[in-house]
Amino acid sequence: MMIHMKLPAAKKKSTDPRLTNGLEITDHYFDVPLDYSHADGESIEVFAREVALKDASKNLPWMIFFQGGPGGESPRLAASSGWCGEVLKTHRLLLLDQRGTGLSSQVMPQTLATRGDATAQAEYLTHFRTDSIVRDAEVIREALIGEKKWVGVGQSYGGFCLLTYLSFFPEGLSGVIITGGVACIKQHIKDNYRLTYQKVIEKNRLYFQRYPEDAAVVNEIVKCLQEEEIYLPSGVRLTDRRFQHLGMFFGGSGGLEAMHFLIEKAFIQGAKGRELSEYFIAKVEQASAYENSPIFTIMHESIYAEGYATQWAAEDLRSEFPEFDVDAEQFYFTGEMVSPTMLDDYKSLQPLKEVAEILAQKSDWGALYDLDQLAKNEVPVSAISYYDDMYVPIEWSEETAKHVGNFRIWVTNEWEHNGIGVDGPRILSRLMDQLAERAPFGFRG
Repeated sequence: MMIHMKLPAAKKKSTDPRLTNGLEITDHYFDVPLDYSHADGESIEVFAREVALKDASKNLPWMIFFQGGPGGESPRLAASSGWCGEVLKTHRLLLLDQRGTGLSSQVMPQTLATRGDATAQAEYLTHFRTDSIVRDAEVIREALIGEKKWVGVGQSYGGFCLLTYLSFFPEGLSGVIITGGVACIKQHIKDNYRLTYQKVIEKNRLYFQRYPEDAAVVNEIVKCLQEEEIYLPSGVRLTDRRFQHLGMFFGGSGGLEAMHFLIEKAFIQGAKGRELSEYFIAKVEQASAYENSPIFTIMHESIYAEGYATQWAAEDLRSEFPEFDVDAEQFYFTGEMVSPTMLDDYKSLQPLKEVAEILAQKSDWGALYDLDQLAKNEVPVSAISYYDDMYVPIEWSEETAKHVGNFRIWVTNEWEHNGIGVDGPRILSRLMDQLAERAPFGFRG
């Protein structure tokens, strides 16, 4: 059993509530320790936005939302709609910008440059993992609502965060909702990637079955990228490996169509004949989310690591899957597999190449989960997982669901990984109902 540290109080400052489109919105800023093991040392600022319906009762129960990623900021609401609208019927919602994202001491090459050399930057980033994010949430809870508990909602990586929350601070949670983020708490990172590589192969096969005319065009694009120097608007060369990363499309509903609509406009007739369209080249750059969030690339593999170095695990496993060789007979796209090549192929990541390598070789990562605590968990958990999830394999999600106490999992192939973005009210309504059935009376307020 782990010993869970006593957390310090967070200093809070808040804006006055403002009304917009039927919502009451209050911004909160918290000073929290950079390193919770040295709580009297350096502090950083963490931002969270409180949202409620206009004239909603101050006594409504609270929910806190953990975004996917890692490295993704919380949604910016302009109106009561989607899954958030469903939550706001019965709760006050806190949208947390996880440390390093959004308005929470944002991590970008410019900010990291103020930390010193690559070693100092890497050390700083070791404090931006799930365990620190969860501690931020817990001190924020105490600052906002004192001894009251709240419900945690997590999408994708946000679900990983909530399993850590249940491990360390279950006393702060009255319930947990996880969408597409039931993490593999017992598996090594390579076990996870071996499955996700297989999932991505299946998605590629489905794509080329649905759009067989794209197969030759994709190969033609790759040949063009290999034989010519094609530059993106940012000034870096578009490589075959960067093009391969567009397989991220395949992980969401409508992703096959999004890829097809991009590929069908790849070529035009120019002065020199058939050539790649400037429109297509710009769209490829826009479709690359990595430029906006360095944390996603340089910290991604660390979200699986407990006591071992990740050593670019996904890249190391590529040789086991010749389907992803860029010179294969049919070019296949990859998914959420980060690699050291990205530190050359993405302009905003280039200054972080040495930092990323230091983090990849770090072997003393701390624990993310307390398996004993999770096995005896009493906090009700309601989760949805997807049979066809390309990012969070259902095999490991079901294993985790069986291990964690008081856990109810809804498994379906009706949606992809981004289900709550497609049919959020329906999904959240069912998960909240399931949670209420297992929670103490009065859960929904």
